[in-house]
Amino acid sequence: MKIKPLADRVLIEPMAVEEKTKSGIILPDTADKEKPEQGKVIEVGPGTLKKTMTVKKGDIVLFTKYGPSEIKINNKEYLIAKEDDILAILE
Repeated sequence: MKIKPLADRVLIEPMAVEEKTKSGIILPDTADKEKPEQGKVIEVGPGTLKKTMTVKKGDIVLFTKYGPSEIKINNKEYLIAKEDDILAILE
């Protein structure tokens, strides 16, 4: 199934970030962790008359913790966010 976000929305695949404690212990995925705030842009909407899109497909972005909406497609989790919820593009 292909998803095309509308207006100024962006489809993001969250990236699992390996977490390490200060002493170097790696926390497993089963540990109680915060939601990731970093992801890869999968699809980008066309924008609006007043807003052209800055992010593009393939960008790695930082986004606000509670801004995006969670969706599940084919047992895979994605996020849909407005471009305003994206804080930065990582290079």
